[in-house]
Amino acid sequence: MAQQQEEDGPVYTLEEALTSLGFGKFQYMAMCYAGLGFIAEAAETQILSFIGPALRSQWELSPTRESLMTTVVFAGMLIGAIFWGFISDTYGRRKGLLSVAIVIALSAALSGSAPNYSSLLALRMMVGFGTGGRVVYGSWFFEFVPSQNRGVWTIIGTGFWTIGTILEALLALMLMPRIGWRWLLALSSIPSFAALLLFVFTVESPRYLCAVGRTRDACDILKKIAVVNKTQLPPGKLVSSQLTEELLSPGKNKISSGFSSSIMLLSPALRRNTLLLWAVFTGNSFSYYGLILLTSLFSSGRCQHSPIALHTNDDQSLYINVLITSLAEIPGVILSAMLVEKAGRKLTMALMYALYFLFLLPLLAPQLPALTTALLFGARTFIMGSCVIGGVYSREIYPTSVRATGYGVATSVGKIGAMISPIVAVQLVRGCHQMAAIISFEAGLVLSAASAMLFSQETKGRELMDTLVV
Repeated sequence: MAQQQEEDGPVYTLEEALTSLGFGKFQYMAMCYAGLGFIAEAAETQILSFIGPALRSQWELSPTRESLMTTVVFAGMLIGAIFWGFISDTYGRRKGLLSVAIVIALSAALSGSAPNYSSLLALRMMVGFGTGGRVVYGSWFFEFVPSQNRGVWTIIGTGFWTIGTILEALLALMLMPRIGWRWLLALSSIPSFAALLLFVFTVESPRYLCAVGRTRDACDILKKIAVVNKTQLPPGKLVSSQLTEELLSPGKNKISSGFSSSIMLLSPALRRNTLLLWAVFTGNSFSYYGLILLTSLFSSGRCQHSPIALHTNDDQSLYINVLITSLAEIPGVILSAMLVEKAGRKLTMALMYALYFLFLLPLLAPQLPALTTALLFGARTFIMGSCVIGGVYSREIYPTSVRATGYGVATSVGKIGAMISPIVAVQLVRGCHQMAAIISFEAGLVLSAASAMLFSQETKGRELMDTLVV
């Protein structure tokens, strides 16, 4: 929207301000801080591939109790994503960031000293509850990015998740054979403690401040960003984009009052997209976490008569195979960043889903170990790509006043798929039913792909809304 003229002088919108400020030093620092949240969640999720086999051996766990260790983490994420989204939208992004960092750091560190299975189960659920707060980190960074390169930088920021998966695999490779899973759990909490220490350098999101009517505070933060980026704000007074529209066409729109706007106030089209988004996130989570667990289970060689096993029961091979497939996320993130602003969100997701389906399809039948690793590598490349683009789209369709809640609820619903995936993977693969497991994960993909293609709008380059307009 071009700069407008008010009776007492020129005005500019928040989108125009962010465009003038550009993507500079401040955004790079904000991306790195938000990246700590992504790394923390990735580490705490990836660790499930390693502690399951170790605990099964040490505590003689049944397959059901082993899979439950993973399921409770996702159950915690399900609750946490909704809770932290509400906290962030109601009390501000910064308070959400601080609370999330405290919960993850403490519960993750204490996990390493858990005396028994029950206490570890409870602590890991608390870790999941905390890592559900990744929605806060993502929404906070997202709201500092100008619209013209929003998709690319959001995906690049999400790439910190991939860094977390790789670092966790390397950490497990170094620690597990020597000092065991307790130290791995304790040291994996370092990113959360780093986020806690660096919190003092964060600022509130100007979009959030505008959404709650604190325009002057938002302007002060924009001025600080301008100093860091060595750029300038447009001349005039900051107003919300919706307010500017009312200046142009009085009475045209009515802005919903209060910051407690709920999903029920969304337009029919947005409610439809919300339901489709839930289906996309459920299928994505089911397939993504299923791939991680399949790599771990195939590496264990539990079903010895099946050549689909990557190796015999060798912990070193497990860490190496998980590391290799974790590296697959790098090309997935790069490819998504290259395509998302050119091809758009929907078309890029469609391409990623099709390629994932093709790479996973040969695993319906047993393959040689090297080919199995290569196919899992390719599948993880493209499921990662579809996940990060889904994350971009989900943040773009909601206004600031419910963005963290809307994205959090979608993430939370998606965790239902993540909770089911360990049950499917552990039970079927350990029962030597690999074909059934692969069919299940392909079905999850079909659910996501069909839902994504039914989205009613393309959000590429679209200006973000700050409040619900009804």
